[in-house]
Amino acid sequence: MTRAAESLFVAQPALGMQTRQLEEDLGIALLIRHSRGVEPTPAGALLHTRALAILKLVEEVRKEVSARDRTGSEAIRLGLTPMLMLVLGPELVVNVRDRIPQVFLSLVEEQSHVLVDALSRGEIDLALAYDVPDLPHLARTELLREDLVLVTLPGSRKGQPVAFPDAMEESLVLPESRDTVRDLVMRAARELGLEPKIAFEIRSVPGTKNLILRGAAASILPFATVIEEVRSGKLDAHPIVAPPLRRTLFLASSNKRNRFKNELALTGVIRSSLRALIDLVGPLAHPLLPHEPGAPSTP
Repeated sequence: MTRAAESLFVAQPALGMQTRQLEEDLGIALLIRHSRGVEPTPAGALLHTRALAILKLVEEVRKEVSARDRTGSEAIRLGLTPMLMLVLGPELVVNVRDRIPQVFLSLVEEQSHVLVDALSRGEIDLALAYDVPDLPHLARTELLREDLVLVTLPGSRKGQPVAFPDAMEESLVLPESRDTVRDLVMRAARELGLEPKIAFEIRSVPGTKNLILRGAAASILPFATVIEEVRSGKLDAHPIVAPPLRRTLFLASSNKRNRFKNELALTGVIRSSLRALIDLVGPLAHPLLPHEPGAPSTP
Protein backbone atom coordinates (compact mmCIF):
# COMPACT_ATOMS: atom_id res chain seq x y z
CA MET A 1 0.00 0.00 0.00
CA THR A 2 2.92 2.32 0.72
CA ARG A 3 4.45 1.77 -2.72
CA ALA A 4 1.04 2.17 -4.38
CA ALA A 5 0.45 5.46 -2.56
CA GLU A 6 3.88 6.73 -3.63
CA SER A 7 3.22 5.73 -7.24
CA LEU A 8 -0.14 7.57 -7.22
CA PHE A 9 1.24 10.60 -5.34
CA VAL A 10 -1.41 10.34 -2.61
CA ALA A 11 -1.16 9.81 1.13
CA GLN A 12 -1.40 6.19 2.25
CA PRO A 13 -4.38 6.81 4.60
CA ALA A 14 -6.28 8.47 1.74
CA LEU A 15 -5.57 5.49 -0.54
CA GLY A 16 -6.72 3.08 2.15
CA MET A 17 -9.92 5.06 2.63
CA GLN A 18 -10.66 5.09 -1.11
CA THR A 19 -10.13 1.32 -1.27
CA ARG A 20 -12.49 0.69 1.65
CA GLN A 21 -15.12 2.97 0.08
CA LEU A 22 -14.85 0.99 -3.16
CA GLU A 23 -15.27 -2.29 -1.27
CA GLU A 24 -18.33 -0.91 0.54
CA ASP A 25 -19.82 0.32 -2.73
CA LEU A 26 -19.35 -3.10 -4.39
CA GLY A 27 -20.29 -5.03 -1.28
CA ILE A 28 -17.29 -7.37 -1.47
CA ALA A 29 -13.69 -7.48 -0.24
CA LEU A 30 -11.13 -6.61 -2.89
CA LEU A 31 -7.91 -7.00 -0.89
CA ILE A 32 -6.67 -9.41 1.74
CA ARG A 33 -4.60 -7.50 4.31
CA HIS A 34 -1.90 -9.31 6.30
CA SER A 35 1.45 -8.62 7.94
CA ARG A 36 3.35 -8.91 4.64
CA GLY A 37 1.14 -6.36 2.87
CA VAL A 38 -1.95 -6.99 0.75
CA GLU A 39 -3.01 -9.28 -2.08
CA PRO A 40 -6.13 -9.23 -4.25
CA THR A 41 -9.11 -11.44 -3.63
CA PRO A 42 -10.58 -13.19 -6.72
CA ALA A 43 -13.04 -10.29 -6.98
CA GLY A 44 -10.18 -7.81 -6.71
CA ALA A 45 -8.22 -9.56 -9.44
CA LEU A 46 -11.30 -9.52 -11.69
CA LEU A 47 -11.85 -5.81 -11.02
CA HIS A 48 -8.19 -5.10 -11.86
CA THR A 49 -8.45 -6.92 -15.20
CA ARG A 50 -11.69 -5.21 -16.17
CA ALA A 51 -10.42 -1.79 -15.06
CA LEU A 52 -7.33 -2.07 -17.27
CA ALA A 53 -9.53 -2.96 -20.26
CA ILE A 54 -11.87 -0.04 -19.54
CA LEU A 55 -8.99 2.44 -19.22
CA LYS A 56 -7.51 1.20 -22.48
CA LEU A 57 -10.86 1.56 -24.24
CA VAL A 58 -11.32 5.08 -22.85
CA GLU A 59 -7.91 6.07 -24.23
CA GLU A 60 -8.68 4.57 -27.64
CA VAL A 61 -12.02 6.38 -27.79
CA ARG A 62 -10.35 9.66 -26.84
CA LYS A 63 -7.81 9.26 -29.65
CA GLU A 64 -10.40 8.31 -32.27
CA VAL A 65 -12.82 11.09 -31.33
CA SER A 66 -10.01 13.65 -31.29
CA ALA A 67 -8.86 12.49 -34.75
CA ARG A 68 -12.34 12.88 -36.20
CA ASP A 69 -12.80 16.26 -34.59
CA ARG A 70 -9.55 17.54 -36.06
CA THR A 71 -9.76 16.14 -39.58
CA GLY A 72 -13.27 14.76 -40.10
CA SER A 73 -11.72 11.39 -40.98
CA GLU A 74 -12.49 7.85 -39.89
CA ALA A 75 -9.66 6.05 -38.12
CA ILE A 76 -9.68 2.35 -39.06
CA ARG A 77 -7.24 -0.21 -37.66
CA LEU A 78 -6.46 -2.99 -40.17
CA GLY A 79 -4.43 -6.07 -39.26
CA LEU A 80 -2.13 -7.71 -41.83
CA THR A 81 0.10 -10.77 -41.71
CA PRO A 82 3.86 -10.12 -42.10
CA MET A 83 3.83 -11.36 -45.71
CA LEU A 84 0.85 -9.18 -46.61
CA MET A 85 2.41 -6.20 -44.88
CA LEU A 86 5.50 -6.60 -47.06
CA VAL A 87 3.61 -7.16 -50.33
CA LEU A 88 0.46 -5.06 -49.84
CA GLY A 89 1.06 -2.67 -46.95
CA PRO A 90 2.68 0.29 -48.76
CA GLU A 91 0.38 0.07 -51.78
CA LEU A 92 -2.70 -0.26 -49.59
CA VAL A 93 -2.06 2.83 -47.47
CA VAL A 94 -1.25 4.90 -50.58
CA ASN A 95 -4.39 3.70 -52.39
CA VAL A 96 -6.55 4.50 -49.37
CA ARG A 97 -5.00 7.96 -49.08
CA ASP A 98 -5.62 8.68 -52.76
CA ARG A 99 -9.09 7.12 -53.15
CA ILE A 100 -10.62 7.54 -49.68
CA PRO A 101 -8.86 10.57 -48.15
CA GLN A 102 -11.44 10.74 -45.36
CA VAL A 103 -10.14 7.41 -43.98
CA PHE A 104 -7.04 7.32 -41.77
CA LEU A 105 -5.78 3.73 -42.11
CA SER A 106 -3.63 2.35 -39.30
CA LEU A 107 -1.87 -0.97 -40.09
CA VAL A 108 -1.03 -3.64 -37.50
CA GLU A 109 1.31 -6.55 -38.34
CA GLU A 110 0.80 -9.95 -36.67
CA GLN A 111 0.37 -13.63 -37.48
CA SER A 112 -3.12 -14.68 -38.57
CA HIS A 113 -4.14 -16.35 -35.30
CA VAL A 114 -2.93 -13.32 -33.33
CA LEU A 115 -5.01 -11.04 -35.55
CA VAL A 116 -8.10 -13.18 -34.92
CA ASP A 117 -7.56 -12.83 -31.18
CA ALA A 118 -7.08 -9.06 -31.59
CA LEU A 119 -10.39 -8.84 -33.47
CA SER A 120 -12.14 -10.70 -30.67
CA ARG A 121 -10.73 -8.27 -28.09
CA GLY A 122 -11.63 -5.21 -30.18
CA GLU A 123 -7.98 -4.15 -30.56
CA ILE A 124 -8.31 -3.89 -34.37
CA ASP A 125 -11.34 -3.22 -36.58
CA LEU A 126 -10.60 -5.39 -39.64
CA ALA A 127 -8.06 -8.05 -40.48
CA LEU A 128 -6.62 -9.59 -43.63
CA ALA A 129 -5.78 -13.02 -42.26
CA TYR A 130 -5.53 -16.59 -43.48
CA ASP A 131 -7.89 -19.45 -42.58
CA VAL A 132 -9.94 -17.41 -40.13
CA PRO A 133 -12.11 -19.84 -38.12
CA ASP A 134 -15.89 -19.71 -38.40
CA LEU A 135 -16.76 -18.15 -35.04
CA PRO A 136 -20.15 -16.71 -34.04
CA HIS A 137 -18.74 -13.27 -33.21
CA LEU A 138 -16.75 -12.88 -36.45
CA ALA A 139 -17.82 -11.97 -39.99
CA ARG A 140 -15.64 -13.30 -42.83
CA THR A 141 -15.32 -12.65 -46.55
CA GLU A 142 -13.20 -14.98 -48.69
CA LEU A 143 -10.92 -12.96 -50.97
CA LEU A 144 -8.26 -15.34 -52.28
CA ARG A 145 -7.08 -18.93 -52.18
CA GLU A 146 -3.33 -19.46 -52.35
CA ASP A 147 -1.28 -22.61 -52.92
CA LEU A 148 1.78 -23.22 -50.75
CA VAL A 149 5.14 -24.48 -51.99
CA LEU A 150 7.93 -26.73 -50.75
CA VAL A 151 11.09 -24.61 -50.49
CA THR A 152 14.46 -26.32 -50.86
CA LEU A 153 17.97 -25.65 -52.04
CA PRO A 154 18.27 -25.69 -55.88
CA GLY A 155 18.45 -29.20 -57.35
CA SER A 156 17.79 -31.20 -60.49
CA ARG A 157 13.97 -30.90 -60.21
CA LYS A 158 13.96 -27.10 -60.40
CA GLY A 159 10.45 -25.75 -59.88
CA GLN A 160 8.81 -29.13 -60.53
CA PRO A 161 5.70 -30.04 -58.53
CA VAL A 162 6.13 -32.40 -55.60
CA ALA A 163 3.49 -34.74 -54.17
CA PHE A 164 2.50 -33.95 -50.60
CA PRO A 165 3.62 -37.40 -49.26
CA ASP A 166 7.06 -36.81 -50.80
CA ALA A 167 7.23 -33.37 -49.15
CA MET A 168 6.61 -35.09 -45.80
CA GLU A 169 9.81 -37.10 -46.31
CA GLU A 170 11.86 -33.88 -46.08
CA SER A 171 13.31 -32.62 -42.81
CA LEU A 172 11.19 -29.53 -42.25
CA VAL A 173 11.40 -26.24 -40.42
CA LEU A 174 7.89 -25.01 -39.56
CA PRO A 175 6.30 -22.41 -37.29
CA GLU A 176 4.70 -23.33 -33.95
CA SER A 177 1.19 -24.74 -33.66
CA ARG A 178 -1.72 -22.34 -34.26
CA ASP A 179 0.17 -20.87 -37.22
CA THR A 180 -2.05 -21.33 -40.28
CA VAL A 181 0.68 -22.94 -42.44
CA ARG A 182 1.64 -25.38 -39.67
CA ASP A 183 -1.99 -26.28 -39.02
CA LEU A 184 -2.61 -26.83 -42.74
CA VAL A 185 0.39 -29.18 -43.01
CA MET A 186 -0.57 -31.15 -39.90
CA ARG A 187 -4.22 -31.50 -40.96
CA ALA A 188 -3.30 -32.78 -44.43
CA ALA A 189 -0.74 -35.19 -42.95
CA ARG A 190 -3.26 -36.64 -40.48
CA GLU A 191 -5.80 -37.23 -43.24
CA LEU A 192 -3.22 -39.30 -45.14
CA GLY A 193 -1.84 -41.04 -42.05
CA LEU A 194 1.55 -39.34 -42.41
CA GLU A 195 3.91 -37.91 -39.80
CA PRO A 196 5.84 -34.76 -40.84
CA LYS A 197 9.55 -34.76 -40.05
CA ILE A 198 9.76 -31.46 -38.15
CA ALA A 199 13.44 -30.82 -37.42
CA PHE A 200 13.14 -27.19 -36.35
CA GLU A 201 10.37 -24.91 -35.13
CA ILE A 202 10.78 -21.22 -35.97
CA ARG A 203 8.20 -18.44 -36.22
CA SER A 204 10.27 -16.25 -38.50
CA VAL A 205 10.38 -16.27 -42.28
CA PRO A 206 13.94 -14.83 -42.41
CA GLY A 207 15.08 -17.43 -39.85
CA THR A 208 13.38 -20.21 -41.81
CA LYS A 209 14.99 -19.11 -45.08
CA ASN A 210 18.39 -18.95 -43.40
CA LEU A 211 18.10 -22.57 -42.28
CA ILE A 212 17.10 -23.66 -45.79
CA LEU A 213 20.03 -21.73 -47.32
CA ARG A 214 22.37 -23.54 -44.90
CA GLY A 215 21.02 -26.90 -46.09
CA ALA A 216 19.68 -27.76 -42.63
CA ALA A 217 16.05 -28.27 -43.66
CA ALA A 218 13.33 -27.61 -46.21
CA SER A 219 10.09 -25.77 -45.47
CA ILE A 220 6.54 -25.20 -46.66
CA LEU A 221 5.88 -21.52 -47.27
CA PRO A 222 3.82 -19.05 -49.29
CA PHE A 223 5.59 -18.43 -52.59
CA ALA A 224 5.58 -14.65 -52.08
CA THR A 225 7.90 -14.98 -49.08
CA VAL A 226 10.71 -16.57 -51.14
CA ILE A 227 10.20 -15.09 -54.59
CA GLU A 228 13.39 -12.98 -54.50
CA GLU A 229 15.54 -15.97 -53.52
CA VAL A 230 13.88 -18.11 -56.20
CA ARG A 231 14.48 -15.48 -58.88
CA SER A 232 18.14 -15.16 -57.88
CA GLY A 233 18.61 -18.95 -57.93
CA LYS A 234 19.37 -19.27 -54.21
CA LEU A 235 16.26 -21.33 -53.43
CA ASP A 236 13.84 -23.53 -55.33
CA ALA A 237 10.04 -23.52 -54.86
CA HIS A 238 8.03 -26.63 -55.74
CA PRO A 239 4.22 -26.45 -56.01
CA ILE A 240 2.68 -29.09 -53.77
CA VAL A 241 0.20 -31.48 -55.40
CA ALA A 242 -1.74 -34.64 -54.58
CA PRO A 243 -3.16 -32.99 -52.57
CA PRO A 244 -2.32 -29.31 -52.98
CA LEU A 245 -1.88 -27.27 -49.80
CA ARG A 246 -4.21 -24.31 -50.21
CA ARG A 247 -4.99 -21.61 -47.67
CA THR A 248 -7.72 -18.98 -47.84
CA LEU A 249 -7.31 -15.25 -47.27
CA PHE A 250 -10.23 -13.61 -45.47
CA LEU A 251 -11.24 -10.06 -44.71
CA ALA A 252 -12.59 -10.47 -41.17
CA SER A 253 -14.23 -8.24 -38.59
CA SER A 254 -16.17 -8.50 -35.34
CA ASN A 255 -19.95 -8.70 -35.37
CA LYS A 256 -20.01 -6.67 -32.17
CA ARG A 257 -18.76 -3.41 -33.68
CA ASN A 258 -20.55 -0.69 -35.64
CA ARG A 259 -19.86 -0.50 -39.38
CA PHE A 260 -17.75 2.37 -40.67
CA LYS A 261 -19.26 4.92 -43.03
CA ASN A 262 -16.51 4.24 -45.60
CA GLU A 263 -16.26 0.48 -45.03
CA LEU A 264 -17.64 -0.53 -48.44
CA ALA A 265 -15.19 1.80 -50.19
CA LEU A 266 -12.31 0.45 -48.09
CA THR A 267 -13.28 -3.13 -49.00
CA GLY A 268 -13.11 -2.15 -52.67
CA VAL A 269 -9.63 -0.65 -52.25
CA ILE A 270 -8.46 -3.78 -50.44
CA ARG A 271 -9.73 -5.99 -53.27
CA SER A 272 -8.03 -3.87 -55.93
CA SER A 273 -4.78 -3.75 -53.94
CA LEU A 274 -4.74 -7.57 -53.83
CA ARG A 275 -3.81 -7.44 -57.51
CA ALA A 276 -0.18 -6.93 -56.44
CA LEU A 277 -0.20 -10.25 -54.55
CA ILE A 278 -2.05 -12.06 -57.35
CA ASP A 279 0.45 -10.82 -59.95
CA LEU A 280 3.35 -11.83 -57.69
CA VAL A 281 2.10 -15.35 -56.96
CA GLY A 282 0.77 -16.00 -60.47
CA PRO A 283 -0.94 -19.38 -61.04
CA LEU A 284 -0.62 -20.23 -57.34
CA ALA A 285 -3.26 -17.57 -56.57
CA HIS A 286 -6.97 -18.19 -57.05
CA PRO A 287 -8.90 -14.92 -56.54
CA LEU A 288 -12.54 -15.02 -55.49
CA LEU A 289 -14.74 -12.40 -57.11
CA PRO A 290 -17.49 -10.74 -55.03
CA HIS A 291 -20.25 -12.45 -57.03
CA GLU A 292 -18.82 -15.97 -56.68
CA PRO A 293 -20.72 -18.45 -54.48
CA GLY A 294 -19.24 -18.52 -50.98
CA ALA A 295 -17.76 -15.06 -51.39
CA PRO A 296 -20.22 -12.42 -50.05
CA SER A 297 -19.64 -8.87 -51.15
CA THR A 298 -19.42 -7.37 -47.66
CA PRO A 299 -17.59 -8.56 -44.56
